[in-house]
Amino acid sequence: MALLLMAMLSSCSSTKHVPDGQLLLDKVNININDPNNDVETSQLANYLRQNANHRVLGGLKLQLAFYNLSGKDSTKWFNRWIQRVGTPPVIYDSTLTVASADQLHMALSNRGFMNNVVNYRVDADSAKRKARVNYDITLGQPYYIRSIDYDIPDEDLREIILGDSARFTVHAGDLLDFTRLDSWRQGITENLRNHGYYAFNKEYITFIADTAAHSRAVDLTLNTRDPYHNDHMPYYTKHEPFYVRNVTYVTNYDPVAMHDGFWGSDTVTIAHGVTVIEDDERYLRPEVIAECNHIEPGELYNAEAVTRTYRALGRLSIIKQINIDIHPLGEVDGVLMVDAYVLLQPDKSQTVSVSLEGTNSEGDLGFGVGVDYEHRNIFKGAEVFSAKAKVTYESIKGNISGLINDNYSEYSTELGLTFPKFMFPFLKQSFKRKIQASTAFTVNFDYQARPEYTRVIAGGAWRYQWTERTRRMAHTLTLFDLSVISVPKFNKQFFDRITDYPLLLYSYQDHLIMRMGYNFYRTNKAEMNVLQMGRFQRDVFTIRANAETAGNLLYGLSHLTGQKADQNGSYKALGIRYSQYVKADADYAFTHYIDRRQSVAFHVGAGIAIPYGNSDVLPFEKRFYSGGANSVRGWGVRTLGPGSYNSNNNLSNFIFQCGDIRFDVNLEYRAKLFWVVELGLFLDAGNIWTIKDYESQPGGVFKFNKFYEQIAAAYGAGIRLDFKYFLVRVDMGMKAHNPASGQEHWPLLHPKFKRDSEFHFSVGYPF
Repeated sequence: MALLLMAMLSSCSSTKHVPDGQLLLDKVNININDPNNDVETSQLANYLRQNANHRVLGGLKLQLAFYNLSGKDSTKWFNRWIQRVGTPPVIYDSTLTVASADQLHMALSNRGFMNNVVNYRVDADSAKRKARVNYDITLGQPYYIRSIDYDIPDEDLREIILGDSARFTVHAGDLLDFTRLDSWRQGITENLRNHGYYAFNKEYITFIADTAAHSRAVDLTLNTRDPYHNDHMPYYTKHEPFYVRNVTYVTNYDPVAMHDGFWGSDTVTIAHGVTVIEDDERYLRPEVIAECNHIEPGELYNAEAVTRTYRALGRLSIIKQINIDIHPLGEVDGVLMVDAYVLLQPDKSQTVSVSLEGTNSEGDLGFGVGVDYEHRNIFKGAEVFSAKAKVTYESIKGNISGLINDNYSEYSTELGLTFPKFMFPFLKQSFKRKIQASTAFTVNFDYQARPEYTRVIAGGAWRYQWTERTRRMAHTLTLFDLSVISVPKFNKQFFDRITDYPLLLYSYQDHLIMRMGYNFYRTNKAEMNVLQMGRFQRDVFTIRANAETAGNLLYGLSHLTGQKADQNGSYKALGIRYSQYVKADADYAFTHYIDRRQSVAFHVGAGIAIPYGNSDVLPFEKRFYSGGANSVRGWGVRTLGPGSYNSNNNLSNFIFQCGDIRFDVNLEYRAKLFWVVELGLFLDAGNIWTIKDYESQPGGVFKFNKFYEQIAAAYGAGIRLDFKYFLVRVDMGMKAHNPASGQEHWPLLHPKFKRDSEFHFSVGYPF
């Protein structure tokens, strides 16, 4: 924080590193002299060849200010480090101003404003050694498309192109936007390449724009050209489809060996003439490759089939690199042909990692040891076997009389096996290949020894995961998830204390949860390769939704078999009472990027869980909680709610601060300051509630006429360090509205730092 303050104070000397006789480019303004225009100046800023140093927080040039903390002696490490962290001053360049005006004119012309005029003014202040540039733009009336015609002499091309007209992105009445016309060309080209036209590219599509005198109405004609001469394909003189002759997989591709003419020691032919060349290792079964292959010999070339093959092979964790080469052959037996070579390089099959940690809790020493093992190809079908084991132990000092254990210890294991395909009987192979799901089986065992009790948790799960082809939508279907919780030993005094509290009692009694669920994820975020091309995505959203239910099958079997309920009216499975509930929750996050260094993020989330049938209370691990680094940040984790419940700041009461309903809403401003440092300013609101009125949670029940009065609110700020691959976040939240009974309800008006503040340290953005 001291460095930040120094950088702000030094911002008054922004010309410290500006050479004599030159000017600092202090500010650039784009002014559009048309009140009815729909062009955003923020979009036009991307076309400027030179812009001023970045500003944040209403005008502070923190990156430049930080740079100005350095001296001019570059031999000193401090000066070099400060200059590397900050940003040097932007020196005004008149040639770049002229180039920027030209770029603005061209960009607006491409958007249909052919008669736009771009003027610029330079306000130079020699005394202050600063310059300001103003671009004054007059748009003029835009040109628009009155009609669209098609000049496509080849009937086959015409049929394919016009057959996809429902997906055309340009229509009569649109502005004459050349960027959209280019995207239209690209879309038509992709469609043709999916119909066999391997050699077709968008340059074969041209447009003629015809306008009458003194008219802005354009009659547009789309044309297709004949192929131009190509030395690599001299036979391609007219647009014709290509067929796939052979598909060859090289499973252990070595560029040097292939250059010397050595492909492999063994060749296997699998279904439909696909050939696999492998070496002595033979790390992939041929049938696995057949399931991933979508390039069919004898069929028309299809660019989408190539993409699907890339995607299917990319799901195999044993493969490190994939390259698909398409080789045009020319005319074979009267038709144009291509050969496809799929070149694979394997990754390491096994990895082992070990983690160590030490603890010191008020003088009680402890340690933790974890071992993770993963085999990425255990059955030579890219199946992933994982094994995890962890041991933690903490000693206890002092009087241990009456306790059943003299330490805190936990022993946990988890085994997992993931298959890169949809494994379920009676499903067609075509469906399994299309959905490209992975199937995961896991089993786990956890033994917990505490001074007051010993608890054992065991279970297993069967789930499917798959993503849509754009990778912007993902699904997880949990077909079966079983957890058995047993408490074989407990201290009598501990049990007597929790007998009167159903929430606590249920958590420390034997119970069973058999559930099934579905998780959904959706985003419009562009893939990394698109963003790396320099495209700027202004608005990004994500949707996450989850739904699960438990106990219904067991409840039906209990009635079907005529099982009698126990004295509490409950049914059992394997001699253990099982839970029955339904739960659903969803979150929506939206981020608007003001520019490449500033954004505003919004989040809203809600959830509800209802116990019924065989359960009066939800299992503790299935209930909602509020407060913490990703919720209402004026409160610590699990310290808010439910409703107006007051924990009296008693740490032992956290067990009661859970609920059956949750609601969160967050608003956050984010700004990149300098180096890896980011600033966050936020407003949070939310709470949790119970469905039933529990005696141990007074004021926690949800009521339509009161819940809005019980919504907590917080405000605060945070510093984040963005290291690209991960982000470290430190947030300080302050209570603004506290719904807890007996507390100051509006600490915003009467703040006390010790009472109202909460610090959070975490990794990643909160939403």
